[in-house]
Amino acid sequence: MSLEQLDLYCTSKLNELKQKGTTKGLEKVIVKVAVPDWVKQGKLPSAAEDKNFGPRYFLEGDDSPYLLMNSNSYLGLSLHPKVMTAEEQGVQDYGTGPGAVRFISGTYKPHITLENRLAKFHQRESGMIYSAAYATVMGVLPALINENTLVVSDQLNHNCIINAIRLSHPAKKEIYQHCDMQALEHILSTYANANNTHNKAKIERVLVITDGIFSMRGDHAPLDEIVDICHKYENNFAEGIITIADDSHGVGAFGETGRGTEEYTQSKVDILIATLGKALGVNGGYVVASAPVIEYLRETSPFYIYSNPITPAEAQAAISSLEILESAEGLKRLKKLRTLTAHFENRLTELGFETIVGEHPVTPLMLRDTKTTAQLTKYLFKNKILATGLNYPIVPKGDEEIRFQINANQTLSDIDYVLEILRKFLSHRYT
Repeated sequence: MSLEQLDLYCTSKLNELKQKGTTKGLEKVIVKVAVPDWVKQGKLPSAAEDKNFGPRYFLEGDDSPYLLMNSNSYLGLSLHPKVMTAEEQGVQDYGTGPGAVRFISGTYKPHITLENRLAKFHQRESGMIYSAAYATVMGVLPALINENTLVVSDQLNHNCIINAIRLSHPAKKEIYQHCDMQALEHILSTYANANNTHNKAKIERVLVITDGIFSMRGDHAPLDEIVDICHKYENNFAEGIITIADDSHGVGAFGETGRGTEEYTQSKVDILIATLGKALGVNGGYVVASAPVIEYLRETSPFYIYSNPITPAEAQAAISSLEILESAEGLKRLKKLRTLTAHFENRLTELGFETIVGEHPVTPLMLRDTKTTAQLTKYLFKNKILATGLNYPIVPKGDEEIRFQINANQTLSDIDYVLEILRKFLSHRYT
């Protein structure tokens, strides 16, 4: 059958990827997590416990404990007893899955409660949840883009934004250099001036979209500057300029109270997209905006209409995570996250490594070389550290890196262990 021809095609393409060195390879399978008592109790380590190690992970076919340095669960809530209990109770109350899409019979009380809590948390009128943050972006952008829309996007925006724009077929698409506000203003002013002429193909609506935190670098978009620039030119377009941020890595891990890049930059975009699957430690994505926008998306977004939501139990777990984040405990976890991140970044710099300094727990070790990145990733794994090496095309050529991610369940001893292994790598490399 024709599948034999497809097999040959797939094999050929895989061989090309292997020759380029861009394959991700076999996935490491985690089979067990060893959790210290203080984590089981939902606490942060005491001064004495901070001298010990945090959670360790075991891989299939390997009895060695590994330190996980590539998890998005920044606050450690995926192992929090209150969050786990909330999900277990949700299964008891509602079963293991929703059984249908939302408009049929898949909407449960925890879904509505969570959406209301998210809207309140972000000071918006309304919110809605999707099965994933990727699905949220893919579901929201095409619903807001038409044949008279200009989309303006940061050069380093996430793959989901890139693919959502491709799916949407806007009238025009413009990319500005990473966080270059002069370039953004030049694009908007150029189209604003064109709209003031007798050009028949006028742009009526502009969408300016950016990541909040850029996941590969840990740096943030200057949302305050973006919003100000967009306000400056919005009256030049019949339907204005809509600002959208995907702050999936920011919410719960950035800002004084964990409200992400908006809080850090003291600004507010029109539409905010984020995730339940990173700092909140559960699963799913969401969008918050004005009530008319959310109601419109419920009626038009295929990734919402035709796909099951997260389970009711996951929704209950996410509600519990939000409650922790908004409590005194949440503030303590955020403070610890900032403390560990600063310690790690400062020591990396002292060792002579290049990094991008910032408060977000994503800490890139910039190696700018594919071979060195592969070598260091293997060296870390040999020393029982799970970290992610990022090469082209995941990152631009010349930006090859190891992406480390700090977690509130880690201890100072965990971080110092990683630093010692990195010091040894330098020593072995140059001796």
